[in-house]
Amino acid sequence: PRICVVGSGPAGFYTAQHILKHHGGALVDIYEKLPVPFGLVRFGVAPDHPEVKNVINTFTQTARSERCAYYGNVTVGRDVTVPELQQAYHAVVLSYGAEDNQVLGIPGENLPGVYSARAFVGWYNGLPENRDLKPDLSCETALILGHGNVALDIARILLSPLQLLRKTDITDSSLAALACSKVKRVWLVGRRGPLQVAFTIKELREMINLPGARAVLDLADFTGLENAVKDAPRPRKRLTELMIKTALEKPVEVQAGAAAPRTWGLKFQRSPQEVLPSADGRRARGIRMALTRLEGSGDSAKAIPTGDVEELECGLVLSSIGYRSLPLDPAVPFDSQRGVIPNSSGRVEGVPGLYCSGWVKRGPTGVIITTMNDSFDTAQSVLEDLQGGVLGISPSREGFGVVESILRSRGVRPVSFSDWEKIDAAEVARGKAAGKPREKIVDPAEMLRIIGH
Repeated sequence: PRICVVGSGPAGFYTAQHILKHHGGALVDIYEKLPVPFGLVRFGVAPDHPEVKNVINTFTQTARSERCAYYGNVTVGRDVTVPELQQAYHAVVLSYGAEDNQVLGIPGENLPGVYSARAFVGWYNGLPENRDLKPDLSCETALILGHGNVALDIARILLSPLQLLRKTDITDSSLAALACSKVKRVWLVGRRGPLQVAFTIKELREMINLPGARAVLDLADFTGLENAVKDAPRPRKRLTELMIKTALEKPVEVQAGAAAPRTWGLKFQRSPQEVLPSADGRRARGIRMALTRLEGSGDSAKAIPTGDVEELECGLVLSSIGYRSLPLDPAVPFDSQRGVIPNSSGRVEGVPGLYCSGWVKRGPTGVIITTMNDSFDTAQSVLEDLQGGVLGISPSREGFGVVESILRSRGVRPVSFSDWEKIDAAEVARGKAAGKPREKIVDPAEMLRIIGH
């Protein structure tokens, strides 16, 4: 059987890995729109979390299998359609993730100085489409809307000492911009309370222990929570206890003549109403927030505006309220309300032989391990359908042979995995010269030049 996987992030690679491991004869082709593989492992994981990127070693082993092939620089839905892939393969798995962000839907969100977390993370991680972002870091106060791990990542990158970032694979241009940054205060704002934050204890602890930065938490926000959290699941309980402990700590006296530490803090029960423009209307100068009260408890609590508002001065607003998947091809059903492909156990509803895994299957939540389990679940559905004869194994499906001639006729040249390994070697060599693990190449045209495309 010939299987096609669209997207080379964790969802795509884990789906391929499971199929290859549990079916001794299956051939898997992975298509990726960028020349370079690994999706959010390369472009989403924070540069100072290199241990999280170790999964790349497993993915590389999968890609090097003689039953697996990688075709980068191919945009499915444009260079080749999903129905064309269905003609060429016995099964097609869509694992292309979430390539857009949720919008705030408030006045002023398009002012200069307002960025989506997705674009900002893409900028410091070398995602080609965000390489020219040039965020303005000339203000002292930044405000991040959202209480998830991505929000904490951004706060950490904004406040990290440069000598820590210099040893990472953060891009050269973002390092230069951060070296000139005036940001010394970062507020992380959420609509709900401390019991609803979405970040995890590891990320919070890392933020609390960040050298040269001090947490500013208001003890009043945590009144009575010790009792409320007694019966909560252990991770939620420990997370809340750590926030309370941090709120109780006395600020350390700053020695005369020493630089004041950078600060960060959490603000709760505030919902953004409007980004306020500067006097000349040319950029963001602050944000107006509605104060909220909570109805219900736990994860299902809803934030209801109280009628009171508050304004906060800030020259940089980062919206970290979630990623969003987009429809790929008119032939594929898509639930635009939920931003997912309707499916059951990864089988796309109403389209036999079409599957999905990862964020486009279940929504943009969870960490790499969540995606791994989810992808194994989809791969299992493919294997069951192969075994149950649902997918006719007709010899007429010729896989890449058919797709190659389609791509050639459209002037598209795919990038192979050994091509990627040349790009990889070039990045590692450039990094070595700068004392970094790698220096990412951010321009696809330059990637293609390196491999002689």
